[in-house]
Amino acid sequence: MEPQLQIGPHAVRPPVVLAPMAGITNAPFRTLCREFSGGKGLFVSEMITTRALVERNEKTMQLIHFDETEKPRSIQLYGVDPATVGKAVRMIAEENLADHIDLNFGCPVPKVTRKGGGSALPYKRPLLRAILREAVAGAGDLPVTMKMRKGINDEHITFLDAGRIAVEEGVTAIALHGRTAAQHYGGTADWDAIARLKEHVPEIPVLGNGDIWSAADAQRMMRETGCDGVVVGRGCLGRPWLFGDLVAAFEGTGAPKAPDLREVSKVMIRHATLLGEWIGDEARGVIDFRKHVAWYLKGFAVGSEMRKRLAITSSLAELEDGLGELDLDQPWPTGADGPRGRTSGNNRVVLPDGWLKDPYDCAGISEDAELDTSGG
Repeated sequence: MEPQLQIGPHAVRPPVVLAPMAGITNAPFRTLCREFSGGKGLFVSEMITTRALVERNEKTMQLIHFDETEKPRSIQLYGVDPATVGKAVRMIAEENLADHIDLNFGCPVPKVTRKGGGSALPYKRPLLRAILREAVAGAGDLPVTMKMRKGINDEHITFLDAGRIAVEEGVTAIALHGRTAAQHYGGTADWDAIARLKEHVPEIPVLGNGDIWSAADAQRMMRETGCDGVVVGRGCLGRPWLFGDLVAAFEGTGAPKAPDLREVSKVMIRHATLLGEWIGDEARGVIDFRKHVAWYLKGFAVGSEMRKRLAITSSLAELEDGLGELDLDQPWPTGADGPRGRTSGNNRVVLPDGWLKDPYDCAGISEDAELDTSGG
């Protein structure tokens, strides 16, 4: 029987979630992924900072705009101040801005951890508890989930404590990226940690995240860890059709044929077009699309000069012309299903002064630590 994931009132079939990624999982990219999945799965927004939301920052209000076909509407929030998180969650609930709220305790980026946020925050157990309590209280009937990492580094592992606190405070489900903040995206994700978390918090669904590059990886993770669902991030960069592969694998309908370069180029043009429509400016849409070019073309025989040219296009016509000059009959390249996106690892985690001295001392955290920009 096909597995089903329950997030509050929302049945997620198959149990597949698009990970929030800054600058990537905006409405156009979510639309593409959803089209390939036939509307199945859960697709989460970019990271929205609670301060920017409460202050109704213009960019943030655009980032939380959902297409009318998006159901359920899923927002990921970042915050370090319980009161501000509570205000943001109440605003979402009262103004019907989303159907599901995910809280970010996994981001390893220095500008986030430097303020005690993201993957740094669960180390401060009382602060984590206070934020979860405010969020769940403010959400009313909306389910609140959280995404986290194993800990700050191998000496400061927090995921089991954080999981227990989440259960006690009424969180609906937890996603665990099987890496520490120090690892960033390097090395191999620790799937054993996902299995340990599942055993530790049997009361709620646990989702696994890390090193899912194919539908077979997703199924293997669920088999090996006993997790209730998977969260896919870098594996779908330049491959929104991975969600179609995932649906087919979980439903047992046979793997779709891998796209050739002609089909990939059509998806690239559609992606750039959607971005232009969303931003309201074709050139800005194509410029925003540039970061995706290398991911889409990974493994294909495209000369370095052409790759550079495609990466500096600023109109749909330029993009179409450049793609039209390629050998579009190339089949999907062997090995292109593997790792993509950032792979850097073993970074020193930038933390507030004295952060690691006492996991229970939360002095020094203030509203000033709230970021005022969304989208990472």
